[in-house]
Amino acid sequence: MNISIIGDGGWGTTLAILLSKKGYPVTLWGAFKEYTDYLNKKRVNSKFLPGIKIPAGINITHDLNEALRDKELIVLAVPSQYLRKVIREFKKTGYPKKSIYLSVTKGIEISTLKRISEIIKEELGPVKTAVLSGPTIAHEVAAGKPTTAVIASKNAVVRKRLQDIFITKRFRIYTNDDVIGVELGGSLKNVIAIACGISDGLGFGANTKAALLSRGLAEISRLGMKMGAKTSTFSGISGLGDLVTTCISQYSRNRFVGEQIGKGRKLSEIKSHMQMVAEGVPTTQSAYQLSLRYKVSMPITKEIYAVLYKNKSAQQAVKDLMTRKKKEE
Repeated sequence: MNISIIGDGGWGTTLAILLSKKGYPVTLWGAFKEYTDYLNKKRVNSKFLPGIKIPAGINITHDLNEALRDKELIVLAVPSQYLRKVIREFKKTGYPKKSIYLSVTKGIEISTLKRISEIIKEELGPVKTAVLSGPTIAHEVAAGKPTTAVIASKNAVVRKRLQDIFITKRFRIYTNDDVIGVELGGSLKNVIAIACGISDGLGFGANTKAALLSRGLAEISRLGMKMGAKTSTFSGISGLGDLVTTCISQYSRNRFVGEQIGKGRKLSEIKSHMQMVAEGVPTTQSAYQLSLRYKVSMPITKEIYAVLYKNKSAQQAVKDLMTRKKKEE
């Protein structure tokens, strides 16, 4: 199977390396020619995955025609707010309509409040789609540390085929037919990770983080049920598993953003010094709008939205969360 990874960030590069080591012909596409030229020369993604060698067998290109031509599996690893624009470029190339399109992006488009799999089908028509999600810190996967993830698709043949392609002795893949739940779990946990980061920045302890994790998962589950997901999905790898990892890992960009806010830095300043995209920042806006659309109570999400977009202080957000009207769990 010829495979193309669209997006040369840390996760896209990691998956390209994983698949290449399994013997698959892999092409890695990047949006900026200057950087793909650099990757071809240095064979190390020093900006997004430092210290990890890119095998010589991986073809790195900025040419979208080259990246899509004759590919049977196209893995989409582009940040959520840029993905639609990139997919629209596919249509100028005569993109393969019989290929499998696998999203590994965790986010929700702000302008439409659509999940990534919905964007793919809206732009490309009834192509075969799937999503991969879970607690998958790129550095750990690239280093061969044991990791689990979930591949979800409504098509049983597609998800089982992808399971065989991606699974290794150190990267265990499960399958699921709940595409909505897997995508929402992977996206919304980034909002809670920002909240946990704020808690860290304010100097709070394990009690606070446990409260945010448990009540955050309740918020995610409530919204997911309203949107048609299965409740059980949120207690699995792509729900609770991913939530815990993102909220505690030193590599978590979203937790880092929250921590810096808790220490008093402004969001604009934090983002200006980051190479990678923290998906939780735009997802907070999408999640808040979804909570209004579906009339779901999401108090943590509401407060993070106010902190990020309404200049509310982190201290006031904590006070307002803790002094809300009493209720049963």
